[in-house]
Amino acid sequence: MATDHAIGIDIGGTGIKGAIVDLATGELVSDRKKVRTPEGGRPADILDAARDLLAQLDEHGGTKLPLGVCFPAIVKHGRTLSAANISEEWIGLPAEELFEQELGREIHFINDADAAGYAEARYGAAVGAEGLVILTTLGTGIGSAFLYDGVLVPNTELGHMEVDGVGAETRAAYSAMEREDLSWGEWAKRLQRFYAMVEFLFSPDLFVVGGGVSKHHEHFLPLLDLKTPIVPAVHRNNAGILGAASLAVD
Repeated sequence: MATDHAIGIDIGGTGIKGAIVDLATGELVSDRKKVRTPEGGRPADILDAARDLLAQLDEHGGTKLPLGVCFPAIVKHGRTLSAANISEEWIGLPAEELFEQELGREIHFINDADAAGYAEARYGAAVGAEGLVILTTLGTGIGSAFLYDGVLVPNTELGHMEVDGVGAETRAAYSAMEREDLSWGEWAKRLQRFYAMVEFLFSPDLFVVGGGVSKHHEHFLPLLDLKTPIVPAVHRNNAGILGAASLAVD
């Protein structure tokens, strides 16, 4: 396998997925492999599942390729300082070191939304964008990534910003729309409050909206009234894989 390839593994609350990535094009050069995230999301169980997934990719030519892993937590100096939809046992653990021991190789370890943002800046909706790009992922929660002239500023947590007295993701994540059976218009009003607040605080040059719901962007993005351009992400559910793989060598 050529040296311009790397492996990206994206660990989420419900699934762990990975693939071999062509770093020049951002295309997957293997099938995307996926295993279920073990119930409870405890450290030993997730580490085992990630090892099994990597073994599948190694069988497809991934042996000794650079490896990036993205994870649903604040990641600082290799430690996980929060836990989103996984066990709270992760909080405070030297997670990068634990994954390196379990997977038997050096890795680059990063927050999942940061990986998605980096992927969009390198291969997707934010290629060549100048100034501040803010990517948000709308799903179970709201993840965020800041990129300034293509440089990642890690560990922003806009989903936990308080808007109208509650955490933004409590009312504006896609899960809230599903849970409360909101119409697109009703949900867009909540998104408007969130994005207007972010716009006021940070004056971004571009918003990129990711997460699986972004494939339905025509139902809600046109309903938002913002000064900042707002566009759907290109890579959606593969963005974490692409970003993790790219950061493994950058």
